[in-house]
Amino acid sequence: PSSDCIVAEQLCLSDSTCNATYRTLENCALVKTRLLSLDHESRVRCLNAELDLENSSLLHCRCHRRMKRQEHCLRIFWTVHSSMTDGYFNLETSPYENPANEEHWKTDYNKLAALVSGKNCSQLVGDATNPCLRATHVCNLSKKCFRLRTDYASICTKGAGSEDVCDRRKCHRGLRNFFEKVPEDFTKKILFCPCQDEFCGERRRKTIVPDCSFQYNTKPNCLWLLDSCLEDHICKSRLADFQQNCQPVDMSPDGCSLHNHAACLQAYMGMIGTPMTPNYVSNSSVEVSLWCTCENSGNQKEKCDQILGMFESNKCL
Repeated sequence: PSSDCIVAEQLCLSDSTCNATYRTLENCALVKTRLLSLDHESRVRCLNAELDLENSSLLHCRCHRRMKRQEHCLRIFWTVHSSMTDGYFNLETSPYENPANEEHWKTDYNKLAALVSGKNCSQLVGDATNPCLRATHVCNLSKKCFRLRTDYASICTKGAGSEDVCDRRKCHRGLRNFFEKVPEDFTKKILFCPCQDEFCGERRRKTIVPDCSFQYNTKPNCLWLLDSCLEDHICKSRLADFQQNCQPVDMSPDGCSLHNHAACLQAYMGMIGTPMTPNYVSNSSVEVSLWCTCENSGNQKEKCDQILGMFESNKCL
């Protein structure tokens, strides 16, 4: 069976029985996308259709973070697994392949870093004491890293200093492009650079251009942020990936259920450029948060605190 959802969908559509079952699930997913509730009979029909696909490769297919037609692949996954999101934000399983199964890019990061450390670059202001600045200089020596970083920076800073507001959707897309298409050797160094002073911390916090991609004039409720995320296939998928790979466990020595911090950091980076974009909360700490509040959450306060706590007090992250 194919592990690629796009190939699995093509195989299913060529079989009349599988095709009919899949069309039923598409209707079920469409109703949920419109945030309509299913009656009991419809819910049973949808669950039975999911069970009918038990032996189909569709039920076990996954997507890749860097694949073409990623949104189409994710739509297929959530069509088949739409019952997971029924009335609760715990998405249980990630639609993405295990990072260990994905191809790791060979990069020239070390060679470029050596150039930055060389005599010609040693005069760069603050380079020795500011790891974030140094990581940026290394990025600038890579054509792809420089181009995609410049792309999102220009989109996300449009309107700064004027009455125009930035185009948050375009800014988010530019950020996702950067973190998906640039090798992690570069992106991780820029986002997780260790800082000893506030100047360095400010540069780290502004990596994702918070005025455009992160902050609103007033903090929205975290439940509103979650609803925005669940309506978006990419955000919902990244949240599922984050929940799976950054699941905290109090009894575990490292605080992680999967004991894989690299996968957790990758999942965290995947949230950047979505409606639930996280960021550092200040220039002087490594604490991160969502830009939202749980005030006025009524009887959903516990659920709201849980969403915020996944970022603010997550031992695994």
